[in-house]
Amino acid sequence: MATTNDTPRTGKISPSDTALLVCDVQERFRQLIYGFPAVVDTSRRMIRAANALELPVLVTEQYPKALGNTVDELKEVLDGKAVVVAKTKFSMCTDEINAELSKLGQVKKVLVVGLETHVCVLQTTLDLLERGYEVHILVDGVSSQRLGDRSVALQRLAQSGAFLATSEMVMFQIMVSTAHPAFKTISGLCKESRPEPLPPS
Repeated sequence: MATTNDTPRTGKISPSDTALLVCDVQERFRQLIYGFPAVVDTSRRMIRAANALELPVLVTEQYPKALGNTVDELKEVLDGKAVVVAKTKFSMCTDEINAELSKLGQVKKVLVVGLETHVCVLQTTLDLLERGYEVHILVDGVSSQRLGDRSVALQRLAQSGAFLATSEMVMFQIMVSTAHPAFKTISGLCKESRPEPLPPS
């Protein structure tokens, strides 16, 4: 479990205490989710960034027997260290994921992308906040079937104490300066063309 102290919450993140969580970006949702190509694009970019920045990556799949596995676009960039867990619970905080987070004792902050904003992403965030983690929702990498659900969920997430950010924002925040050894790689990721973006709220 993460620990908290009296230091003001500024939302600063660093590679030494941050992990990436990828929530249920599965094949069955491809034709159902608003802006699905943007969710896949951002999730793929963040996985590649996490690999370059050496961030732990935890992935869940909601009832894959019915909803399919993680989409191929993401599977092909997951490295051998990424943890993939099947679940039926809406929250990502299953016993298996909680155990993995416990092994990563240095991790106090998590970046979240995936589906759906108002269900699994929301419940995951509330569980993580209760456990003392600082949660950053990447708004360009989360969505729902309906924009109204997504919009209200983003408001609720912010009200509950999560930080709203974008993928590019957190990538540059983690690097701090152009002297970071992954700067060239991350800059390249940020210059890649992207599909139609999701609305910011």
